[in-house]
Amino acid sequence: MNDMSIPISVVILTYNEGVNIARCLDSVRWSDDVVVLDSHSTDDTCRIAEEKGARIEYRRFDNYARQRNHALQDIVYRNAWILMLDADELVPDSLMGEMAIVVANASADTTLFRMRRKDYLMGTWLKHCTNYSSVWFGRLMRLGRVWVEREINEEYQTDGVIQDLDGALEHYPFNNGISAWVEKHNRYSSMEAELLPDTSGFFRCLTLAVKTEDPVKRRKWMKQAVYSIPGFPWYMWVARYIVCGGFLDGRAGLMFCFLKLFYEYLIGCKSVELERRSRGLPV
Repeated sequence: MNDMSIPISVVILTYNEGVNIARCLDSVRWSDDVVVLDSHSTDDTCRIAEEKGARIEYRRFDNYARQRNHALQDIVYRNAWILMLDADELVPDSLMGEMAIVVANASADTTLFRMRRKDYLMGTWLKHCTNYSSVWFGRLMRLGRVWVEREINEEYQTDGVIQDLDGALEHYPFNNGISAWVEKHNRYSSMEAELLPDTSGFFRCLTLAVKTEDPVKRRKWMKQAVYSIPGFPWYMWVARYIVCGGFLDGRAGLMFCFLKLFYEYLIGCKSVELERRSRGLPV
């Protein structure tokens, strides 16, 4: 850790993140309390983390919400504020400085700070096709006041006040390779298909999306509305690549949009599969 210490503990969730963990840990050297919650990696993740001075905790993975709730509820930390990271995320100095200020000045009823992420592929920041400006992630939270719901693409809940930060994490979801991304999203699509909400009310969901001022809730209702449209993966592709300007992200933007198209098409196929199996029909 460096000479500058900020009263924020850090917990990083890992499983076979030997490629990413050193860079992630280097980006949080300002913390005096860094914990790696590992799902029993079989590579050198834990060795690297220990060499970097992190504490190692273990828990076998069952789903993302339970893993994150374990990190928030069952691990002892030195500080009242927790920054929760994935191993492929980095904290730039500008965000570190902003977090130090907001934590020092947070009111007693402020419990959760949300931030955005800059996703990178092939060295390119995917500014447009990831909806960077409107997608927010709960990451900095007051210990004991926040919990996580939903098994995948988790939702952070709190009994206090939520604020948004100007700074953003840097996210490198393809560092383990495109094959690893595809394998992970194959698993994600199965989980999303099982959690797919009732998509019978397009206009109701769209109305709720328009009315809410919370960007996280707005995205949730928009997603539910879009999933009710036949051929929704192609609509999403057009929205990302054309409407949101994914073409401005160059070759990496085109690649990412097609990978997301594949992922969302899998969700649709698997939801149909589940529906047919529930009726005793062949797949």
